[in-house]
Parts: sequence; C-alpha cells; structure tokens
Amino acid sequence: MLILIIASVVLMTADHRWHQLEFMRSALSNLLYPLQYTIDLPIRFYYWSDEALSSREALSDENRKLKELHLQSRVQLQKLDIIEKENARLRELLSATPKISEQTLVAEIMSVDVDPYRQLLMLNKSSRDGVYDGQPVIDAHGIMGQIVHVNATSSTMMLITDASHALPIQVNRTGLRAVAFGTGKTDTLDLRHIPHNADIREGDLLISSGLGGRFPPNYPVATITRVERPLGEPFARVSAEPLALLDRSREVLLVWHNAPGTDGTAGDETTKPAETATQTDEQ
Repeated sequence: MLILIIASVVLMTADHRWHQLEFMRSALSNLLYPLQYTIDLPIRFYYWSDEALSSREALSDENRKLKELHLQSRVQLQKLDIIEKENARLRELLSATPKISEQTLVAEIMSVDVDPYRQLLMLNKSSRDGVYDGQPVIDAHGIMGQIVHVNATSSTMMLITDASHALPIQVNRTGLRAVAFGTGKTDTLDLRHIPHNADIREGDLLISSGLGGRFPPNYPVATITRVERPLGEPFARVSAEPLALLDRSREVLLVWHNAPGTDGTAGDETTKPAETATQTDEQ
C-alpha cells in the first residue's frame, strides 16, 4: 500500500509538472467511455423518462386550462356581442326621440302570441307605469301598433299588421287620406277604397294622419309597394310595407298621446282598433 501511495504521488507530480501522462489519460478515457456510457445508461433513461412524462403531464394540464379559458372567453364574447347589439338597438330607438314631443317610455317585448291569426306581443310595462288601452307604440322606424290590454304586471300590444287592426294614414307627398288595414302578414298592409284616379304611386311614404284620436299625427307608417288599377273594379289595389321592424324589434317606445288625464279629460279607453278604423273610414 505504501508503494502504491508513493507511486501515485510520483505520477501526480510528474503529470502536474511535465504533463507526462496526458496521452495515457486520453487513451484510457477512450477505452473506458463505452463502459461508462453503458453503466450510466439506466440513470439517463430514468431522468429522460421522468422529464418526458412530467412535460407531457404539464402540457396536458396547460392545454386543459387553456381550453377552459377559451370557452369562458367565448361565452363572455357572446355576452358582449349581445350587449353591443342591444345597445345599438337602444341607441337607434332613442335617436327618434328628438322628433317626439310626447312623453315616451322604453318597453321590452317579453313574448309573442302563439295564435297564428293574431299578432299580439306582451310588453314588460303595465298599468303601474301609466300604460293605458289604445296607447301608441313605435320603434326607431315607425308606428308598430297599440296597446289593447293592460294589467298590473304587463301589457299586450297589437301590431298594425294584425288582421283586425286599422290605422288612419295619409300619403306624405299628396296628403291623400286613407286607412291602412292589417293583413295578418308582418310585411303587408292593405289600403282599401282607393279610387282609380287617386294620386298614389309606388314608393310613396305613408304617415299617420292623427284622425280618430288614437295615433299622433305625422309618424312614419309604411311605404307603398304595389298599386294596381284593374279594369272593371271600383277601387285600386294598393299594398304597403310597414317601416317598423315588426318581427325583429326587441325594444319599443310607448308614446303618451291623449292619455287619460293628460289634458284634464278622460281618454277614450273603450274604443277597439277595428272600431277606430270604422269611425275613421266613415269620416
């Protein structure tokens, strides 16, 4: 053992002072490298496997979190899109208020009547908000209808295209007075009893005349889409398309016009839509 110790000291001194053993060390390293690699291989494999599995698990966890975040972001984006569209509708609806001298109130449509022969909408405003029978309802584009029933929690609106509804109108270009009757279709109104020689043409704007006391005057109603003068018939066939978005509006404006008590007298709360049309037609 003493001899080995002395030999080691001599070899270390010779290698440190004169670098005599560098070649031998390099040769031994080349000879022993395969053995070292083989001995170290299981340990390398263990660390590689642990890192690979850990990375896969971390990636899976990160992927799951990103999917959850993406889903939440999509839901929030949908809500923001809905709010943005609702805000645009409200801005468009309220943009009509400078033209309106009457008192107004924004109402939201709650439901639609399932009866295919009636065009009734339920609103979230009621008698507690001052809503009354016969109250005009408009949107940002024109007259939509009128209130036909009011209770303590909601109210019911009839569209101007309901088959039992009629609206006194006049042609904005010529001042010709007529009555626009509902057809049961949300895109069509009929103008009846128009003489053949009446000055009316396609594209004419129809506005409310104010006759009958139910609707305020000078509100846009519809545009003429068809004028036919068939031979042998006493009256022309005239159709119009409502300007209000009857099947798309979500918010509407309730207009206080000749409301009960607003002018010191009781409003006409018993007159039905069809009766108003009949009275106007007789006039």
